[in-house]
Amino acid sequence: MSHYDDPFRSNFDSLEEFADHISELLQCPITIEDANHRLIAYSAHDDYTDPARTATIISRRVPEKVINSLWKQGAIPALLRSREPVRVAAISEVGLGSRVAVSIWKNDEVIGFIWALETDRTLSQEDMELLKKAAKAAKNKVLQLYMRKNKKEERVQELFWKLLTGHMTTEEEIKESFATMQIPAAPLFSVIVFRFATEITREIEKQISYLLQTTQQIQLLLYTTDRNDVILLAAPKSMNQPLKELHTFIESFALKMKERFHINSVQSGFGGIYETYTSIEKSYQEALTVLKIKEKFSEQICSIYGYQQLGIYQFFDLLLEKKRQGEFINPSLTKLQAYDQKHHSDLVKTFEVFFDHDSNVNETAKALNIHPNTLSYRLKRIAEIAEMDLHDMNQKVKLYIDIKLAKYEALH
Repeated sequence: MSHYDDPFRSNFDSLEEFADHISELLQCPITIEDANHRLIAYSAHDDYTDPARTATIISRRVPEKVINSLWKQGAIPALLRSREPVRVAAISEVGLGSRVAVSIWKNDEVIGFIWALETDRTLSQEDMELLKKAAKAAKNKVLQLYMRKNKKEERVQELFWKLLTGHMTTEEEIKESFATMQIPAAPLFSVIVFRFATEITREIEKQISYLLQTTQQIQLLLYTTDRNDVILLAAPKSMNQPLKELHTFIESFALKMKERFHINSVQSGFGGIYETYTSIEKSYQEALTVLKIKEKFSEQICSIYGYQQLGIYQFFDLLLEKKRQGEFINPSLTKLQAYDQKHHSDLVKTFEVFFDHDSNVNETAKALNIHPNTLSYRLKRIAEIAEMDLHDMNQKVKLYIDIKLAKYEALH
């Protein structure tokens, strides 16, 4: 009987031993990954490997640029659909040689992949069949890892909710929990919230999880879901420009959700960047504030994601509280609102757009779709009716904040 008939009859002590066995049968290097492209095992006695495989072995995960290329080329979408082996052409830009891959399935879910690197030979149809058998034989061992990971995940989720809701109050206690659960420590972190248009289904959650587990733009410490929200504890990879890193990651995440899974309109916000874990709840609340303000001022702050970048909008909750206590009223705004109501005019909006565009007459006129002369006339009327000096920055800023605050108040 040929070894192709029942090549995996014997039990293997480990997936490493199993990978070596497939490698001997096919005479090529083998890697076995989980569903998120983290390395589980690889054949150890290979004369040749390519840069993509070397990088995977060193970092224990497939480089993100390789994953992106495999998505664009169509290899990963094919592996997520089919139980048949998929031939993958070389992608020299990311150091990937030609390969054949097969998915490891548990019922209707992919739980891993086996990759065979074609070195000096092209795998035959008989080799492909053997690879299919290998995927079936690997299922139980990969499943054991999968179940262990899920059990740990439940404990980690519970810890994250305690942190988000302020139920762990000492730095020492949090650090101890992180060490026990093998959660990496980070010098800086922020809470990021992605808000989806509809409630997150199990299918969407799998896609989100896949994107988060495969990203290498940030360090993902913890993540959970809450109805329409995905909540992450993320650490920038460098201390130099943490805001820029988080900003880039957020835009990349939204783009990939759109391109790969056709999910649009993801709103995003992140809280302050802190050094002490006791600030996790604070960062979470700040991320929620960003989303709340974006809901009302989507046009003005559509490209702002961080709490630190909100500027005057940071103070709105505090100012609203003061306003509700009757501590301040802006007579200039009251007069302009009354005039607009009586004459069906747009003086309040005109002033807001004027200030939004940094008092630039031409840009404001363009945004309002009116002639610059018309704008100049309106600004003159605003100064007269509101009895204020439009050259006085203090007066202008006060009116601008009160206009925005009135809008914000309408949201509550």
